[in-house]
Amino acid sequence: MSLLINSIASWLLKKRIHQMELFLKYPNEVQEELLHSLLRAAEQTEIGKNYDFSSVKNYKTFAERVPVSTYEELEPLIEKTRKGEQNVFWNTPIKWFAKSSGTTNAKSKFIPVSSEALENCHYKASKDLLCLYLNNNEDSQLFTGKSLRLGGSKQLYENNNTFFGDLSAILIDNMPIWAEFSSTPSNKVSLMGDWETKLPAIINETINENVTSLAGVPSWMLVLLNKTLETKGKENLLEIWPNTEVYFHGGVNFEPYREQYKKLFPKESFKYYEIYNASEGFFAIQDQNNSNELLLMLDYGIFYEFIPMDTFGTINQKVIPLSEVELFKNYALVITTNSGLWRYMIGDTIRFTSLNPYRIMVSGRTKHHINVFGEELMVENTDKAIAKTCSKLNCEVIDYTVAPIFMNGKEKGAHEWIIEFKTYPDSIENFSKCLDSNLQQLNSDYEAKRHNNMTLNPLVINVARSGLFYDWLKENDKLGGQHKVPRLSNDRKYLDELLKLQLITI
Repeated sequence: MSLLINSIASWLLKKRIHQMELFLKYPNEVQEELLHSLLRAAEQTEIGKNYDFSSVKNYKTFAERVPVSTYEELEPLIEKTRKGEQNVFWNTPIKWFAKSSGTTNAKSKFIPVSSEALENCHYKASKDLLCLYLNNNEDSQLFTGKSLRLGGSKQLYENNNTFFGDLSAILIDNMPIWAEFSSTPSNKVSLMGDWETKLPAIINETINENVTSLAGVPSWMLVLLNKTLETKGKENLLEIWPNTEVYFHGGVNFEPYREQYKKLFPKESFKYYEIYNASEGFFAIQDQNNSNELLLMLDYGIFYEFIPMDTFGTINQKVIPLSEVELFKNYALVITTNSGLWRYMIGDTIRFTSLNPYRIMVSGRTKHHINVFGEELMVENTDKAIAKTCSKLNCEVIDYTVAPIFMNGKEKGAHEWIIEFKTYPDSIENFSKCLDSNLQQLNSDYEAKRHNNMTLNPLVINVARSGLFYDWLKENDKLGGQHKVPRLSNDRKYLDELLKLQLITI
């Protein structure tokens, strides 16, 4: 029976390849048409009337008339809808809000999720992910078993018939029958709120299943997988789930975790497929085996714009459509969506690795970089440098964060790190020198500032006690699911909190 399901599912999913060919062949036309359909849909909404969407006939007018917005600027409209008012920024009822703590503000964000976004973006993307994977791996037996998914939790907000929770929880709660049938653990366990209760419950439900794939954020999935190994007393996960063939991951850069996963799934044919999604939408999918470049999906009800990072936040800031992007430049991502987010700055930075088709890599966060001394250090740089250093020195990192040491009088600045190791290097001093050297190789601005200690002194490393980052996330009510530690900051808030907690054993 499972073989029959596998072959039917494979056939259905592969049909989608032909639809993808349209936006691959005519990307800019597909995007332009999509913008028009979004504007027409929202003409009679509060925001549509405010900006007179009915008279907007082209991209130029749209860009002139509608300002680029942050969450803080859209929040009053979102709050209206959360309290039950509809037709504010989108023409169909908004019942769901993806709660995102945001990694820059302690205050939660509530991102609207329409039924169109669920169907034509998130669920469509899940099918496309499988479709691309199956297209690249003809002998896959994915549907002969189940996908182990790691989700969040859901809560009811007031009594206005609106719901909020992690995006993953909203997706699980509205999941089509076919997807639920092929997933583990059950919805009941997946939607549990308390991470420390949820972890053993997931293990209990999944340990005897035929798991053929995994899906979730690498950092939290790693916690689950290590706990599963510990529970069963096994060396690697193929002893528990011998048919596992692929891990679908997103949310954080995978490079610092890659070697640890290779030890957990020690077989050459095991695949890693990256996705790029957020509470605001699903944007890109890895479409080739053994490549971390992501195909930008252009028919999910999301219209894309880009701010070159060399103009970002300046009086000369410019916003460009997809047709004007250049290779390898860093851009801040701006989206207009079928949930009613209009020219919304998501806070991520990306760069294009290919223009035909449009492929991208996520390079960091607009607020999560360090540029105190003109070094423009991105998360992409630090993740790669950590991975290279660990590979060379045969050690493993669980988590890290970096902050500036500000100049004081004649004293030069520096970068201060706190790193939690799973496997320690032989010498922290060697690790520090190697990491610094790798950073200089990856970032010429950092290299220039470090040259002869001209602006920056050598980096400073604090070795975190075991469990420090977990304790910090617990203290900030951010255990499990999609939560993660901010990697880079232009201030010392997170670092100082961690250093303070370093002295306390919880």
